[in-house]
Amino acid sequence: MKKILVRAMILVLTLSVFAGCSNNAGKGNSEGSAGEKPATNAPGEEKPSEPVKFSISMRTLNVAYVEKNPDINKDKYVLELEKMTNSDLDIRLIPHNEYQDKMIQMFATNDIPDVVQGSGGISGPELAGAVENGVFLPLNDLLKEYGPDLLKFIPESAWERMTDAKTGNIYGIPEVLTNPSRRATWIRTDLLKKAGKEIPTTVEETLDVLRAFKELGVEQPFAGRQNFKYADTFFGAYDVLGYLNQFKVFPDGQVKPSFFDVENMKKAIGVYKTMHDEGLISKEFATIESTDFKSIVTSGKAGIWSMNANELPIWGAQLKQNVPDAEVALIPSPVGPDGKGGYAHYNPVTRSFYINAKAKDKAADIVKFFNWMVSEKAELFFSFGIEGEDYQVTNGEPVFEVPTDTAGTDKMRYLNYWLWMVQDTTYNKRVSELSDSGKQLIDAFDHMLAKEGRRGLEFDPRLEALVQYPDLNPKSDEMPPLILERVLKMVYGREPIDNYEKLLDEYLSKGGKEIIEQATARYKSGESAFE
Repeated sequence: MKKILVRAMILVLTLSVFAGCSNNAGKGNSEGSAGEKPATNAPGEEKPSEPVKFSISMRTLNVAYVEKNPDINKDKYVLELEKMTNSDLDIRLIPHNEYQDKMIQMFATNDIPDVVQGSGGISGPELAGAVENGVFLPLNDLLKEYGPDLLKFIPESAWERMTDAKTGNIYGIPEVLTNPSRRATWIRTDLLKKAGKEIPTTVEETLDVLRAFKELGVEQPFAGRQNFKYADTFFGAYDVLGYLNQFKVFPDGQVKPSFFDVENMKKAIGVYKTMHDEGLISKEFATIESTDFKSIVTSGKAGIWSMNANELPIWGAQLKQNVPDAEVALIPSPVGPDGKGGYAHYNPVTRSFYINAKAKDKAADIVKFFNWMVSEKAELFFSFGIEGEDYQVTNGEPVFEVPTDTAGTDKMRYLNYWLWMVQDTTYNKRVSELSDSGKQLIDAFDHMLAKEGRRGLEFDPRLEALVQYPDLNPKSDEMPPLILERVLKMVYGREPIDNYEKLLDEYLSKGGKEIIEQATARYKSGESAFE
């Protein structure tokens, strides 16, 4: 019932915008910048308004250009963005790997900027209950008046994640992902040819290729990473990912985390143990963090790995720079017993932006700033950079050369991905159409990734029992700490895989029964369960 209320509120808001657009036909679109004169200014007034000053917290997201920048607020692209939007930004960086802890600390000390970047819906743990505690402004009226292009551009499924189901209030402005199957399986096709192998399609075929890569002397046939992040290929093949959005309805009618599929979970763990025992994955994979993972891949030390597909032009170029003969491709992920495979589907919101209630006096201009993000001018800027410096315009069309060096590709990742706060982040079509790897990326999203991936049930707001029992609380791409720790022990041979049923008994005894009861009840009531 609450879900119906949310959809009705969003529909009313969107329809009111379209009606307004119709009534104002011929009066121009909202390409205006953040600090432009408000509608109440006297007619003919020409005095330019002062730039809107606001602070904003942003996660660094492992973007090298950002993390290596001595002062992001003095970066020329930030300064150009301010010029184009008549704004004055105070960007406060939050280190990627410390994000959740730093966010909780920020709310605890009440040192909250004017705009806060979240990582998903309004009940995310990084927000520490801020929405419920009235920290942020409801945006419905502001969006209707100052963000009409946002309301038209952003799909209903994303607005649902930003909306309080009890009140119908929208609290965040989302960056969206229209194709939920974002992660892909990557392979060095030059190594595949050298090994005389075909592209693998099943788990066993993939293991066979990894063994062949090892014989060739590849240092890490399969690139692993800490906590199985971007290394969960085989949990996906057996449909036992066990993340926050991977609850399933089991034959007994109960809604449980997918890792309760004992038979397939034990098979998946067995695959990783085989890889560990045979040296097909680094013995230290459980401690490899994101920066080292990228270095392993782009230096040519890996044969197969998992990564977001939209990184192909950038990571591919950096790999090519380090290993000129290297060739890389996105391939269908290995399938399991049900003939399916792939990675956990993302929810439709990748980042979200919330306005501090104490910034009410500048909220209208902040919404205008985000509304500009979906304009054509914004698309050109974030795609190519500064006109006359990064690209030229000839006969009315932008002329841009896609960079292949590390500095250039790092800059593109910064512009295309990080600084562009509100967009469809599936891939950048303007840039992708200009290179062979970009065209491969588009083809992969449209014809391969759209057909794979695992979709489960997700509860938003989060189940109370998950919050109550942190050791049983999964992340968006990590199993609960209790399960993860023991699974790693099984992979490393420190605990027999046959102990897995005992692990589930422990999970149930430590609060898991309550999680399953709440999940089942919420699902059957139709309340806040997303598929």
